Amino acid sequence: MIPALLGSFLAAMATGVPVAIAMAGSALIYILLTGDLPPFVVIHRMVSGIDSFPLLAVPFFIMAGNLMNHAGITNRIYNFALSLVGWLKGGLGHVNIIGSVIFAGMSGTAIADAAGLGTIEIKAMRDQGYDLGFSVGVTAASATLGPIIPPSLPFVIYGMMANVSVGQLFLAGIVPGLVMAVLMMLTVGFYAHKYHWGSDIPFEWPRLGKAVLELGVVIGFPLAMWGMVVGGMPFNASFGLCLLALLAADYKWTFDAVTPIMTPVLLIGGMTTGVFTPTEGAIAACVWALFLGLVWYRTLTWRMLVKVSMDTIETTATVMFIVAAASIFGWLLTATRVTDMVAVWVLSFTHSPWVFLLLANLLMLFVGCFLEPTAAILILVPVLMPVIQQLGIDPVHFGLVMVLNLMIGLLHPPMGMVLYVLARVANLSIEKTTMAILPWLVPLLLSLILITYVPSISLWLPHLFYK
Repeated sequence: MIPALLGSFLAAMATGVPVAIAMAGSALIYILLTGDLPPFVVIHRMVSGIDSFPLLAVPFFIMAGNLMNHAGITNRIYNFALSLVGWLKGGLGHVNIIGSVIFAGMSGTAIADAAGLGTIEIKAMRDQGYDLGFSVGVTAASATLGPIIPPSLPFVIYGMMANVSVGQLFLAGIVPGLVMAVLMMLTVGFYAHKYHWGSDIPFEWPRLGKAVLELGVVIGFPLAMWGMVVGGMPFNASFGLCLLALLAADYKWTFDAVTPIMTPVLLIGGMTTGVFTPTEGAIAACVWALFLGLVWYRTLTWRMLVKVSMDTIETTATVMFIVAAASIFGWLLTATRVTDMVAVWVLSFTHSPWVFLLLANLLMLFVGCFLEPTAAILILVPVLMPVIQQLGIDPVHFGLVMVLNLMIGLLHPPMGMVLYVLARVANLSIEKTTMAILPWLVPLLLSLILITYVPSISLWLPHLFYK
């Protein structure tokens, strides 16, 4: 009866049935055909699948990203990135990437990045005379940073499915995200050299010094606090606190720029020092976003807050329904020993972790073109986890590899949501948007190779903080 389970699922997907309904429907068909279990098991397993404490983080991370998008913070991020790197050749291309690095630490999703910052960035690059294809391509590539740099909704889902620490996954995404950003900026530099582009704003020491000072506060203050809490260096912490107080008192612009960027610092610092769990961190991110929008910037009205809440409810319901449907589907895959058969088949083909990672990358790139990331993670983790356990592959490292593969899939038809969002933002056809994105697969695939075959890129920070 295994072909009935898999065949009905694939047939439903081929006819355009939503993936959640396809998974739940195929599970129900299998149970009805076998007659071994009552149909009520489908509902029971779906409810138990979302009865999970880590999943409480999902609605709060979604809400935090929506609040950041609606509170006018994207413009402040763009202006900060412009001050920091806008004077480089191909300046707005670099601004696009740096802006996405910062916004990734707030939203946790690629689509929020593309829809939020993408609207501002593409318009600015078009007004500055950049080719529209280049503008769309760099915006799409930088949007993939959203779920890699913490916080990350896909990491929460993966951590729940693979029984892996979400805090370790968040830490594991920082260095790979920076590696991806550097490779993208080198690509922008290549285009700038090839087409003889200049800078987009004049180089001015006061503007650069202001941006570097803001960045120094963001980096130096949490390092000082970490030195006090973990390393026992109260002098560093006191110095950091004094510096922050001085800048906040004398230069309100510094505090205005620093406050939104402190979101990932709040999350990572709180989790690594044990102040709160990832779920509680998601709530803290929401509280911080509400403070910025309602109190500090005063750009968030109560009418907007209602809209943000309704959008969050809609998105959360969609994600949770997919998780619920995948729980019964994954349970049946395990109960029918499909996952064991896949593990045996793969291990009969190769016992090399490096060969398996190559095959897994090809599989996940393919699946990412047809399934949205949450559904793909929920289907693939139960199938691939037994194999990586037997081959001794670190599940935290594999989580980074899986999420990056699925983010690249968001740039491709037929299910590439980032592709469709940017096509609408730039008013381009899907075909032209796809062609604009193709050259940017080079830095993304190079990043994937480095992250796959150099595990220390992902594991250095988790091993440093979680000894």
